[in-house]
Amino acid sequence: MRQFTAVVNPTAGGSSAAAALLQVARVLRESGAELETEYSRSLAHAQDIARDAGERGRVVLAVGGDGITGGIGGALSGTDTVFGIVPAGRGNDFARALELPSDPDALARILLDGQPRPVDTIEVRSAVHDGTVVLGSVYAGVDALANRHANHARLLKGAASYYAGGLRAVTTWRPADYRVTVDGEEHAVRGYTVVAANSAYYGSGRMIAPGARVDDGLLEVVMIRDAPRHLFFAMMNELKSGTHVARPEVLVLQGREIRIEADRAVPYGADGEVDAVLPVTVKVLPGALKVLY
Repeated sequence: MRQFTAVVNPTAGGSSAAAALLQVARVLRESGAELETEYSRSLAHAQDIARDAGERGRVVLAVGGDGITGGIGGALSGTDTVFGIVPAGRGNDFARALELPSDPDALARILLDGQPRPVDTIEVRSAVHDGTVVLGSVYAGVDALANRHANHARLLKGAASYYAGGLRAVTTWRPADYRVTVDGEEHAVRGYTVVAANSAYYGSGRMIAPGARVDDGLLEVVMIRDAPRHLFFAMMNELKSGTHVARPEVLVLQGREIRIEADRAVPYGADGEVDAVLPVTVKVLPGALKVLY
């Protein structure tokens, strides 16, 4: 029987992480599994807990949103530790990409009986990130600015905070001149954003990269070029279904190593954490993480 260590972000999803874990924990314990729960004080603390639990041969569960999921998953990338997710945050986009069930009983059965499957991760290098590893995507531009606004939203939660943040970001955005190098081939793009995606989803369910797969050894590179603001708002709406990629203003490529530069200090984010500016280099790490899904 598996032994689990759950690492909880106590502030995720309006403090709902602990409640989400309780429902899953009941099924795990009733099935005879051992479960210990640790509450993180910070992302670095959560990563330390996860590494220690992994070294003791335990299955590590990230309980919260994409921040703690990406942070713990990244810390365990390249190890033999088995990783599981109890989604309880604002976005839960990586859990969505893995098609994890929302029903606690069904999720617990996957954690108890599922076989670990290899998933790709993303290595991030910049002035701020020296080999940091994340799971979902790295995005540079108006979406990173929107994410920053959403992170500081006090009244709005979930998808509403992302949408409001997006409106605020777009109304103040000036198109940037990007230089994007994909596996050594350079592309000049003037526009709104560049996304290097391992997961199809970001921003609380927006399908930015419908062709992205978590286990194909490639990153999907989505570039949204300059367009009138009303057209960009239309594309924002199309992110619900992924149909924006059919527009001529959207360029989609695939690659293993991507460098993103710009003509000014454009912010970028990685799995919901927005604390840096371009340039940044990202590289896919194929099959580097063992995940239950």
